[in-house]
Amino acid sequence: MSTQAAATAKGQEHWTKKGEVKIFLWEKPATVKPVRGTVLFIHGSSMASTPTFDLQVQGRPYSSAMDYFASQGYDTWCFDMEGYGRSDKTRDINCDISNGADDAKAATDYIMKTRGVKDFLVYGISSGALRAAMFAERHPERVARVVLDAFVWTGKGSPTLDERRKKLPQFLKINRRPIDRAFMHSVFDRDHPGCAEKKVVDAFADAVLALDDSMPTGTYVDMCSRLPIVDPLKIKVPVLVMRGEFDGIAGFDDLIEFFKLLPNPDKQFTVMAGISHASFQQINYMMVYHILLSFFSQPAPVYRG
Repeated sequence: MSTQAAATAKGQEHWTKKGEVKIFLWEKPATVKPVRGTVLFIHGSSMASTPTFDLQVQGRPYSSAMDYFASQGYDTWCFDMEGYGRSDKTRDINCDISNGADDAKAATDYIMKTRGVKDFLVYGISSGALRAAMFAERHPERVARVVLDAFVWTGKGSPTLDERRKKLPQFLKINRRPIDRAFMHSVFDRDHPGCAEKKVVDAFADAVLALDDSMPTGTYVDMCSRLPIVDPLKIKVPVLVMRGEFDGIAGFDDLIEFFKLLPNPDKQFTVMAGISHASFQQINYMMVYHILLSFFSQPAPVYRG
């Protein structure tokens, strides 16, 4: 059996509803015992969940983050937010950050009922990190730990958002924006070309475009005109803030100021060397997994006296 075949966990699709909106979920359970926890992955603005978290690339062991964490004893879940991938795209809305946090609520409602899960290890990337932070604000009892990767707080010091704001008038007029292969490649080229292998970028673009030819504008509108939309003082759970060395979204000083205000002393800030924006698709992806695994498996602090 090849390394890649051995690394692939068996997946199962699920469906739930947020009101009348159908939400797609994808599960890959732990492949070793005992089960150490349940990881919930939250995707970003321009791609559905499985291309981000369950990408299969020949010759790239554990290309799927879900496969990796399943092999480490974690039950893993991701879901397509409304307007993305397999989930409903019928409502005449732009699917903003708050709506995505509502989707996380619906997804965890289903997982808790179906699998008896009490709380989650939550990972969100880019606008998914904003959704994860908002979800942790609203439902701290469901979040054991939360990881905010490629996160943005006020938007200060973000050259990518500075450039994106030039198109804000256009985004405000439409609920969806077209995407194509050139756009998908731009995600990897805009900050520091060379941080991801071409075969991985191609596989990622193939997977994204197989599900969508357009994406909601809501997260772009929020990130260009409404920040800050989360309050660090209201995030009471343990937090890991992850920032790629070359990431053009996550302004370093902006994240430091956010980090200072987080009230839970069980918090970490890490800079990922050689990483631009899409952490799991980078050459250094195994380093990213290592950082995540360390935080997820960290023992809780003990206080005496």
